[in-house]
Amino acid sequence: MDNEMAEFCDDLLQSVREMNAGIWSRKTEYIQQPDGLIRCRVTLADGTIEKDEVLSAIVSTRMKAKLTQSQFAKLLGLSVRTLQEWEQGRKQPSGAAKTLLRIAERQPEVLKALADDLMAA
Repeated sequence: MDNEMAEFCDDLLQSVREMNAGIWSRKTEYIQQPDGLIRCRVTLADGTIEKDEVLSAIVSTRMKAKLTQSQFAKLLGLSVRTLQEWEQGRKQPSGAAKTLLRIAERQPEVLKALADDLMAA
């Protein structure tokens, strides 16, 4: 085994030991805001905040319903790519999709129940 591979293996073992000990180098938290949106905060082990942003309403709605992008897109009858465009703000939903999203935002548990029904069928 060459030096580079040996170093990689040592680093990997150290990482596993730290994980088992509950030591983390980066922590991601999703915090519900009073306005219903979700804040994503990534904190490094030294306390430095690496990222702190409020997620879009569409991402927040999907996360509250506990659905993946694929599940959410299927439920709304659209492609994952279209959902990604909406979540990243490059495109905006219109018409019936906008209405469905508003319903999902207010009643995420209904959306989750529908998704569970679809997956069971």
